[in-house]
Parts: sequence; C-alpha cells; structure tokens
Amino acid sequence: MFQIALCTVFIITCMAHLVTFTVQQSLTLDSHILGFKIPGPSLPVIPQIFNVIFIALYNHVFVPVARRITGIPTGIRYFQRIEVEIVPSTISMAVAGVVETRRKSVSVQHNVVDSKEPLPMSVFWLGFQYAIFGLSDMFALVGLLYFYYAQSSAGMKSIGTASLNCSLAFGYFTSSVVVEVVNWVTVGWLASNNLYREKLNYFYWLLSGMNMVNFFIFLVCASWYK
Repeated sequence: MFQIALCTVFIITCMAHLVTFTVQQSLTLDSHILGFKIPGPSLPVIPQIFNVIFIALYNHVFVPVARRITGIPTGIRYFQRIEVEIVPSTISMAVAGVVETRRKSVSVQHNVVDSKEPLPMSVFWLGFQYAIFGLSDMFALVGLLYFYYAQSSAGMKSIGTASLNCSLAFGYFTSSVVVEVVNWVTVGWLASNNLYREKLNYFYWLLSGMNMVNFFIFLVCASWYK
C-alpha cells in the first residue's frame, strides 16, 4: 500500500504549486470582469467549482456507462481512478507552462517587466490549468479514498481513511522541498521576487515531465501490488 500512496504524493505536490504560483500570477493580470474585480486569492475556488460539476457528471453519467461496459459496480477500479488522476495533472502542468509563457510574452511586449501595473491580459487565462486539474483532483480524492478503505482490514478502516490526509500533508511538505532543490540545481529559477524574471514556465514543464515519470512508476507499482 505504501508504494501506491507514495506515487500519489506528487499529484498533491503539483496541486500545491499550482495554487501557490497561480495566485501570484493573478496579481499581475487584469482581474476585472463585467465591471467587477475578482480578488486573485479567490482563484483556488475555480477547481472546487469544477469538482462539483465533474463529480455530478461522474456519478450520474460516467459510472452508469462504465458499469454497463465493465460489469464493475463502481464503474472502474480504484487503480484505474488513480491512473486517470495522474494524466490530467500532467496536462495541467504543461498548460500552466504555456499560459505563463504567454504572460511573460505580454509583459515584454508592453514593457512592464519591472512594473507593478497589471498586464492587459485577463486573469481567467489561469482558469484553463485550474479546470484541467479539477478533473485530476476529483479522481485523486475518490480513487485514494476507495483504495485506502478497501485495502484496510476491518479494524483499521478509520486509519486507512486517515491515510488520505497523510498523503495530502506529505504532498504539501514535498512541494517546499522541490522548490529548494530546483533553485539549488538551476541557480535560482524561482529565487527572484520578480515573477516576470523567474523561470516559472520551465518549472511547470519540469513538474509535468516529472509527473509523467511518476505515472510510469505507478503502473509498475500497481502491477507489483496486484
């Protein structure tokens, strides 16, 4: 069980970075829509909104269809749920890198690299990466909860369920370690206080690549576990 849980930790690490850096990015963008100003720190609510939508579609559309195809009461097995969570997470990091590249390009075009003025670029560009990660987040929580609960003995169900929170906590802790290691190896991709001069797009793409490697490691661990 430990090796499976360890493979899911990096998903949480990606989520931690996405939430942290997206909020910082939002402070440099135009946050007005229909005459209202959307606070940057409120953006993490976007994946939760998509979670509500995806969970409803999952329960009422995906599971019934998958149940007819596979004959499994839950539609797909918990290992398959965990596999599904890694793919959108990987795509989300890649998309985040593209959006950040676009943001930096706009800042250069308008010569605001060292300015605190918001860019003429909508903050809702950041919604793409959040929407994709919302799908991963939904499968992650459901898949992990099913896995821990199903693999725990009768007297250990509560501890198995609590393991989900341990994975979340360890993922957030690991996110800090990843930043320190990346700054040490790259000599400061993320060390500047100026987001325009940092290599955040490279960092997002690095996370995407690492997550893809994590996906193949998970496949190996899952085959051993079975």
